[in-house]
Amino acid sequence: MSRIPMIVIVSLLAALLAALGGMALAAQDKYTLQLPGGLAFADFRGYEDWQVVSVSQTDDLLKVMVANPVMIDAYKAGVPGNGQPFPDGSKIAKIEWKPKKMTESPFAVNVPNTLQDVFLIEKDTKRFPDTKGWAYAVFDYNPASDTFAPDASGTVNCGFACHTIVASKDYIFHSYQKR
Repeated sequence: MSRIPMIVIVSLLAALLAALGGMALAAQDKYTLQLPGGLAFADFRGYEDWQVVSVSQTDDLLKVMVANPVMIDAYKAGVPGNGQPFPDGSKIAKIEWKPKKMTESPFAVNVPNTLQDVFLIEKDTKRFPDTKGWAYAVFDYNPASDTFAPDASGTVNCGFACHTIVASKDYIFHSYQKR
């Protein structure tokens, strides 16, 4: 019986440790992420189960906007169409995917393919007075590592500056859709 050279054993151990490290990254807890001085992903825990406000599609992305119960209740009470602002504690998450054509459907339809990012918005007039109470954060998704990271710009070319064009709607683009 021949002896296994030490270099082979060391190489196998190194490969095993690298694989385990990759698995640890894949098991990332997104709720540990936070923008410096801004929103924390943990403040949106459970957004995956929030009620849908609206859906939209750009040339590049499919999007679904979901809101927490505070914001849904405000929408149902007529905010912002009734001239009232959303209350503090209102939160909305925009989940964005790259689209793909569904091949099984007998008609042309786009469906979500790869998750792109999660865009978070929260209203807290005491914490964010300079932006009319709203704070914005984007967490980009990396499918190769199954991890999220704060977007380098913090808001992917949009945030308060982008939302000022809908100031009359309390800085929120999407209305609650009839169902």
